[in-house]
Amino acid sequence: MGKKLVHIVIFLVAVSALYFLSEKFFFRWDLTSEKRYSLSDNTKQLLADLDEDLLVTIYLDGDLNSGFLRLRKSTKELFEEFSAYSGADVNYQFVNPSAAATNSAREKKYEELEKKGMRGILVHDKTQEGESSQKVVFPWVELSYKGKSRVVNLLKNIPQKSGEENLNSSIETLEYEITDALRILTTTSIPKVAFLEGHGELAEPFVYDISKTLSRYYQVDRGAIADDPAILDEYKALIVAAPSKAFPEKDKYAIDQYIMRGGKVLWLIDGAKISLDSLSTASQTVGVENDLNLSDQLFKYGVRINPDLVQDVQCVLIPVNMSRLGDAPKYEPMPWYYSPLLLAVPSHSVSKNLSPVKTEFASSLSFVNPELPVKKSSLLVTSTGTHIQNIPSIVSMDVINVEKNGYYFNSRNAIVGALLEGEFPSVFTNRMAPDGIKKGEFLANSKPTKMIVVADGDIIRNDVQGYGQNMNVLPLGYDRYMNQQFGNSDFILNAVNYLTDDDGWMELRSREIKLRLLNRPAVIGQRTFWQILNVIFPLFVLALFAALFLFIRKKRYTAPLCKNKSEKEI
Repeated sequence: MGKKLVHIVIFLVAVSALYFLSEKFFFRWDLTSEKRYSLSDNTKQLLADLDEDLLVTIYLDGDLNSGFLRLRKSTKELFEEFSAYSGADVNYQFVNPSAAATNSAREKKYEELEKKGMRGILVHDKTQEGESSQKVVFPWVELSYKGKSRVVNLLKNIPQKSGEENLNSSIETLEYEITDALRILTTTSIPKVAFLEGHGELAEPFVYDISKTLSRYYQVDRGAIADDPAILDEYKALIVAAPSKAFPEKDKYAIDQYIMRGGKVLWLIDGAKISLDSLSTASQTVGVENDLNLSDQLFKYGVRINPDLVQDVQCVLIPVNMSRLGDAPKYEPMPWYYSPLLLAVPSHSVSKNLSPVKTEFASSLSFVNPELPVKKSSLLVTSTGTHIQNIPSIVSMDVINVEKNGYYFNSRNAIVGALLEGEFPSVFTNRMAPDGIKKGEFLANSKPTKMIVVADGDIIRNDVQGYGQNMNVLPLGYDRYMNQQFGNSDFILNAVNYLTDDDGWMELRSREIKLRLLNRPAVIGQRTFWQILNVIFPLFVLALFAALFLFIRKKRYTAPLCKNKSEKEI
């Protein structure tokens, strides 16, 4: 009795000590190879700083297929992790928008969600008997904090990827997408970015869509460089969008010293100058070098925009009148090789999980000055079927008749967009400072900083229909003829976010979760076998162990009869 009492006391003391330690020391173990349940330190700090409850409504619920169930499960697990590290309560709930008593009530709910910016997608599924079915799914999350709310699209939709791959990409970027919206809700200071003017850059209507997108994160300004280079210091990043006039030396000096002080620049520069009016009227024009007086500056930083034009078999389609002269017009879609659809390099956080990026008369880039202490990364490249056309040369509509063969498209993966990171030398070292500008302290080498260079200015240009009050701005990256949305807006937003990111938030986009797909033919063809195996085999193993246990027990505790008999005789 005394020993039992001692054991009980020891047990109670151990449980009390464990409870005390769990209250004082918080830890969680993530045993997965991809650390899929581990939040970044930035996310943990963001959650710890919450001083009011976070309300979360997840509309991904109801009768879902296996892929969306996996996304739902990952979303639930993420918010469970949020709850563990949050300084306030994280109250999340799942809502099925399709759960309604009548069709009219369901349609009304759909309309309410669409007014908030959440659009449903139509999912085509097949039943086990092979019958087709359609369901409307809303893969959205709504976050509410201190009276403000944001909606987040959970589903990536990259045309070149399968449904399973898109769902996997969605899970990979889940933490980034949610924390990105949460940072917007909790931020108290708004950083500034600026579009540069004064050199024939794109007018405000042609960058209206991306300006609206950037305004969710930044105060977006526009303006020319004055006589004081320090005027740029208040901006986290400078955007140079498709200039068409040469830069004077004083503006180059201001941008150079802005970079030396740690400023970031997004260069969107056309390598060639094309007269589109001549092309539309005469079916051909001449492409010449777009001399902006920036070649020496970019070369000094480690990159060169080549005087050429990139043609690619992966391109947009345009309507071309294929009827003979005098016949009724007959338009057919034809490949416009001068408008490549660039591939986003998946190994970098800026370009990972992006749809192809639409360009128009793009040029190629080359990395130079290998001795510079600068890290150079490709972000946008052409496909494996590329032709490089040197300029000056003729740009003609006849290019649509070129066959897609390896003789003409004999280049591959030409670099069009690149990232440079490191310490840059000043282009004005050992040169006189230009006149007409205030000359403060000159810096010959930069602080650690970064810049992105894209050899195409149209990558940021949205189309505009109509004039004046009737003007309609189309989304950036939207192609009217193909009726397809490309990844231009996402790329520009990621580029600016990466340039201004001093805390490493963009690294969350680099998370990779291995996609372990089932063998679908085997699943379908051997479905019954595996179901039986998974149900019967565990029962068989259990019965086998039970029989073996009973046999051993019987053999051990049953005495032989002959031995008992001899003992009685004695």
